[in-house]
Amino acid sequence: MRAILAFLLTFGFVFSACAADITGPQPTLPTAPLVIDTPKGPVQFTVEMAVTFSQQETGLMFRKSLAPNAGMLFDFRNEQETSFWMKNTLIPLDMLFIKANGTIARIAVNAKPLSEDSIPSYEPVRAVLEIAGGRAGQLGLKPGDKVHAAIFGNLGK
Repeated sequence: MRAILAFLLTFGFVFSACAADITGPQPTLPTAPLVIDTPKGPVQFTVEMAVTFSQQETGLMFRKSLAPNAGMLFDFRNEQETSFWMKNTLIPLDMLFIKANGTIARIAVNAKPLSEDSIPSYEPVRAVLEIAGGRAGQLGLKPGDKVHAAIFGNLGK
């Protein structure tokens, strides 16, 4: 047990040290289409794909705006429990924690800019979609709704 705790503490310090070195926004990442089924019908998004550790670590930090139908999709490739924070993030975000089948497991609404509070998934998820703060409410999104994207194998279905 002590070995596991030591590993987690070491990993946390390394991750924090790396995150502290990020001083500006990353360049726009490659984009992909994404569709969310809402109570009012499907809504199309164009999302940046954060697939590497470095891209995911930086995320939307230092960005000053985010279009209503834009976002960033963090693909972990496998389901895992995860946690996000808003350090160096200047705009409020809604975070959609998404299972491997494209089902929304949890929505964290209006995450507070610049906060270092942990925002956990509470269960294993394949991906996290960050969209403009308040957008999930505007669309009437709730856990159980479907997200369609290539990574879920359900785009166009």
